[in-house]
Amino acid sequence: MKVFVYGIREYDELPYFEQLTRGYGLTFAYTAEYPSLENAHLAAGYPAVSIITNQMDAALLDAFYEVGVRHIATRSIGTDHIDLSHAREIGMHISHVNYPPETVADYAIMLILMSLRKITYILDRARLQDFSLLGKLGRDLCDCAVGVVGTGQIGRAVICHLAGFGCRLYACDPYPDEELSEIVTYTDFDSLLRKCDVLTLHAPATEENFHLFDSNAFSRMRPGAVIVNTARGTLIDTDALIAALEDGRVGAAALDVLEDENGLYFLNRMGDCLSNRQLAVLRSFPNVILSPHTAFYTEKVVFAMAEYTVRCICDCVYGVENPLVLF
Repeated sequence: MKVFVYGIREYDELPYFEQLTRGYGLTFAYTAEYPSLENAHLAAGYPAVSIITNQMDAALLDAFYEVGVRHIATRSIGTDHIDLSHAREIGMHISHVNYPPETVADYAIMLILMSLRKITYILDRARLQDFSLLGKLGRDLCDCAVGVVGTGQIGRAVICHLAGFGCRLYACDPYPDEELSEIVTYTDFDSLLRKCDVLTLHAPATEENFHLFDSNAFSRMRPGAVIVNTARGTLIDTDALIAALEDGRVGAAALDVLEDENGLYFLNRMGDCLSNRQLAVLRSFPNVILSPHTAFYTEKVVFAMAEYTVRCICDCVYGVENPLVLF
């Protein structure tokens, strides 16, 4: 069995793929380039291809199919970057990965604390040797009501970890987790907006969730509320968020993901003139934290992403049932 890996990072992923493919008896080749119509030919002779979160539209799926690829294994939990309906139509297998939820959960909590304590502004002023206290007054997490949007694996971990901070916990999810009922109060989305001082997002990117936080949602939030997004950028209408930050409805935002991050995050764009005006505006706000999609990035998770990728490919080949192989 052979697999071609696109977008590989030689400084962390490559050693794991070398180790895992030997263990599973696979042959692999790779490139640091993201897959495109111009380099799809590199996968000729490789039945499986591994990608990251780059866009896989119908044309690119067709290009891979034409050179013999029959399995696209994305090294991500989400699959919203893949045209799944077209993949199914042409008979292309699709798999994704799983990894320990605590990694992203801890990062989200870190962003909550940083936002409440205005750490970005504090550090920026300290670099200029402004050690005064003016404008740096923070808020205690234990005095806040925190709303968790989505209580899957990561949202559940966030709730369990936040329980130790003494804050009031609320959540909304179409499928409430009964085991969490002792530490969190489930409520509807509108009530969550009205009750919570902090909102942390852990929902998937679906058609129903597209721009879940739009101008209407922001208008219903508690004045000065903090919003944290370590899930998917499309959950937030960025223009609406900018407006809500400008009028003070949103007190702070911490974003590890953006809805138009393609072509930016995971790439070195130093010295480039970036065309993303929303990013430029957000970066100008002292109460906004932007991190470049790094909430997942620990040794344990990177290894798990490579391991699940290899395992899914092998399971698909040998007909072993695997819930991470979508079809």
